Amino acid sequence: MKNIRNFCIIAHIDHGKSTLADRLLEYTNTVAAKDMEAQVLDNMDLERERGITIKSHAIQMDYVLNGEHYTLNLIDTPGHVDFSYEVSRSIAACEGALLIVDASQGVQAQTISNLYMAIDNDLEIIPVINKVDLDSAKPEEVEDEIIDLIGCDRSEIIRASGKTGIGIPEILQAIVERVPAPKGDPDAPLQALIFDSVFNPFRGIIAYYKIVNGTIRTNDFVKFVSTGKEYHADEIGVLKLDMAPRKELSAGNVGYIISGIKTSREVRVGDTITHVNHPCENSIEGFQEVKPMVFAGVYPIETEEFENLRSSLEKLQLNDASLTFAPESSAALGFGFRCGFLGLLHMEIIQERLGREFDMDVITTVPNVSYRVYDKRGTMTEVHNPSGLPDTTLIERIEEPYIRASIITAADFIGPIMTLCLGKRGELIKQDYISGNRIELTFDLPLGEIVIDFYDKLKSISKGYASFDYHIHDYRESKLVKLDVLLNGESVDALSTLTHVDNAVSFGRRMCEKLKELIPRQQFDIAIQAAIGAKIIARETIKAVRKDVTAKCYGGDVSRKRKLLEKQKAGKKRMKQIGRVEVPQKAFLAVLKLD
Repeated sequence: MKNIRNFCIIAHIDHGKSTLADRLLEYTNTVAAKDMEAQVLDNMDLERERGITIKSHAIQMDYVLNGEHYTLNLIDTPGHVDFSYEVSRSIAACEGALLIVDASQGVQAQTISNLYMAIDNDLEIIPVINKVDLDSAKPEEVEDEIIDLIGCDRSEIIRASGKTGIGIPEILQAIVERVPAPKGDPDAPLQALIFDSVFNPFRGIIAYYKIVNGTIRTNDFVKFVSTGKEYHADEIGVLKLDMAPRKELSAGNVGYIISGIKTSREVRVGDTITHVNHPCENSIEGFQEVKPMVFAGVYPIETEEFENLRSSLEKLQLNDASLTFAPESSAALGFGFRCGFLGLLHMEIIQERLGREFDMDVITTVPNVSYRVYDKRGTMTEVHNPSGLPDTTLIERIEEPYIRASIITAADFIGPIMTLCLGKRGELIKQDYISGNRIELTFDLPLGEIVIDFYDKLKSISKGYASFDYHIHDYRESKLVKLDVLLNGESVDALSTLTHVDNAVSFGRRMCEKLKELIPRQQFDIAIQAAIGAKIIARETIKAVRKDVTAKCYGGDVSRKRKLLEKQKAGKKRMKQIGRVEVPQKAFLAVLKLD
């Protein structure tokens, strides 16, 4: 056990984690040259197309130092703020972390938040400056930033390049020398922490775990503590590029278990595996429940696909424990699910994965956050959906979630960023100079304001340089109103939103204009209205598609033309009474991108 090292790679988005992991795998000959490709651990098509890591990936490497053989378990983690739950789970399964910082960009917001997460879990931190081969690299400046951040010696910082392979031997040596071996007793009762799981259509559910105490062998009779279910361990093993079966695994190791589990509810991330005959006294602590930030309705386009959507979401939840969902129904869209996501990118990825991996065509409603609504009696209810809001006469007050946001940027962009944040009802808490030209701004912002397009706007006004990280801070009372969209007098509940009183009129007007562009013309006039309660605040009309009925009239009395037009008008009126307006999926998505 003294020769096992469990470590993860943490960094801000796009600082070169996956490329550095490639070099480590190449140097330790874990991946054969013929199987080697860029971002070898990113095995999802989506990850390759977008160039981002969505899932944490575990892999075992063998390494020899001074004639002694070591087993290194590496977990490559995502960098984007929406996947921070993946990072927290990876950190729980490790004793050390490589902190990667880009030599040209320096310390960024997500670097700091992932670092604090690792420090909270008592991980040994190995700082690495990546991309030192770039012409724009500033290794000395970045070293100063890292020293300010974690207070290490300059000699502890390793300079490396994931592209050219500089510094890879030093990193591997540092992992062996600095990261502590896992603690645990191989002879104690079995205690293994599940940190991830995947669904395999042929073999059932495969759970990934880290053994804290005890030993597990093939065909052992094991029990999952929180669900109380018991299984035979048909196959256990370690995670190489593919799964590599083993006869037994003991404390400190990271591995997988296949036991023919078919239903996804029986495996929970954060659960403990133990033996049925010699169970451990208590389960492993340290897994917080995930708190979704953004809620949206997900509905199948064909209503009979509802059960298929449920099973697809359950399989997806195995692979992404930060997804939460509960059934709901909508007058406009039928039966579907109210899903909780960690952010907009997370929502986009889930929607894309439903389409690619499960062939599900879905409509996603306007995303919103959860509000606390207090009625006149003082009872508090959490509302995730504007249609769940009680009658306005019964509401005492509404509280909305506020976040504490940290934005790191070059000093040149302070003006536009402050304008953006203050325009989103933000409040500047403090500003600190990190080094030279870089500054950290701390804001309190309403989560509902940043949920839709804040991140995109921040990136565009700062030319891609500002980095952003946040956590939920508190709930504050706000003047919020429910904005409804009516088509021909009928409310479309999927388009209704909760918004601040000051923004309601301009938002309603923009929404009507956008819908006018997107809803196709019908045989009758369509009135698009935005309303707060009974008060209409904006209106647009989509004119009917009309045949020129007077084309056949040459000359003659005008009453002939009028008669034909009146007849047409009566037909349009009758059509309007029975006609239904289909809202295209593009319209739901366009509301997210209102500038």
